[in-house]
Amino acid sequence: MGLTMTQKILAAHAGLDTVVPGQLIRADLDMVLANDITGPVSINAFEGAGFDKVFDKSRISLVMDHFTPNKDIKSAEQCKQCRAFARRFDIDNFYDVGSMGIEHALLPEKGLVAPGEAIIGADSHTCTYGALGAFSTGVGSTDLAAGIATGQAWFKIPEAIRFELKGKLGDYVSGKDVILHIIGMIGVDGALYKSMEFTGEGLASLSMEDRLCIANMAIEAGAKNGIFMVDDITKAYVKDRIDRPYKTFAPDEDAVYERVIEIDLSKIHPTVSYPHLPENAKTIEEAVQDDIAIDQVVIGSCTNGRLSDMKAAADILKGKKIADGVRGIIIPATQQVYKDCIRLGYIDTFIDAGCIVSTPTCGPCLGGHMGILAEGERCVATTNRNFVGRMGHTKSEVYLASPAVAAASAIKGKIADPADLQGGNQ
Repeated sequence: MGLTMTQKILAAHAGLDTVVPGQLIRADLDMVLANDITGPVSINAFEGAGFDKVFDKSRISLVMDHFTPNKDIKSAEQCKQCRAFARRFDIDNFYDVGSMGIEHALLPEKGLVAPGEAIIGADSHTCTYGALGAFSTGVGSTDLAAGIATGQAWFKIPEAIRFELKGKLGDYVSGKDVILHIIGMIGVDGALYKSMEFTGEGLASLSMEDRLCIANMAIEAGAKNGIFMVDDITKAYVKDRIDRPYKTFAPDEDAVYERVIEIDLSKIHPTVSYPHLPENAKTIEEAVQDDIAIDQVVIGSCTNGRLSDMKAAADILKGKKIADGVRGIIIPATQQVYKDCIRLGYIDTFIDAGCIVSTPTCGPCLGGHMGILAEGERCVATTNRNFVGRMGHTKSEVYLASPAVAAASAIKGKIADPADLQGGNQ
């Protein structure tokens, strides 16, 4: 029986020739990740278990990104604990104020994750790195503590769903629209503890940023991980970032999948997910007809805070003003993205349009800071979750969309189609 990409990577890291779905394995890890929320819990578990050394200080990443710069005393204490741990063990990849970025944008940018590697993180969106052809998944803080100490983790081999992509993305359609469309098709538990594997000639239409976004939100379909075939686009992305050897894995021709779903990228429209689940997906045409007034727009997060996302928003906002009564919040995902936005003039565009620009932070995505919603308020966000109370009050609403849709909505003051804004301010 042939193996999928994920099964091959896990077998290799367990020192096995083959594996089968449901099999329990213990695998070696290439990178272990925690942030300022999950890090302290992992550190407490690490110390409670009596560990007194880390497995490899170069393969541990601690990123202070959720409540940083610290928003209150508790978040300050959490970061202080992480700083002390990083100093104690001389952790190479410790990122704090001034150097940090949103973790799942920062690690690929820094070349800390590579094709064929196995990565765990105490954050559900660790599945982002599957865009590079790696196996990456979120784990609990106790599992992460064991990973920090031993460099290993237990896994159950997942079944897989293959998404065969064909065609090309249309105007104003991005990876965000693709994954919202897919989650709308299969539901938030449609890939429960399965690997979502993306293949097909349609990959050529997806930039690395599109793939990072899609893999990031695999968890929103319940998946164990999302993973893409490595191709020339992948290799070009990692070429100047990764100087260590890495191995790529392709599925066997006779790999067994629970099912195969064909996706024609040319038929996907800009898509909006309504409250309070990502599966509540509607096309932009349907959303515009619903005439939904909004109070806030957030463009950023580990899903859509990369440079191409900033460009998509800036292209629409340039020379325009956001609607009265709408708060526009732009959050570049890393310091490098922020610098590139300055160099390319995007920051001027955002500010001139009436938006604010924040330091890199997860901030409002999880209801942390930098954009909490009050009762009854509505937000169009490029984030990855819109659960009840996700961004603030339990009676607020979050609509998930791409940067292009979010920017257009900011201008209109209601959910809007970016195609309708061609030719000037509306």
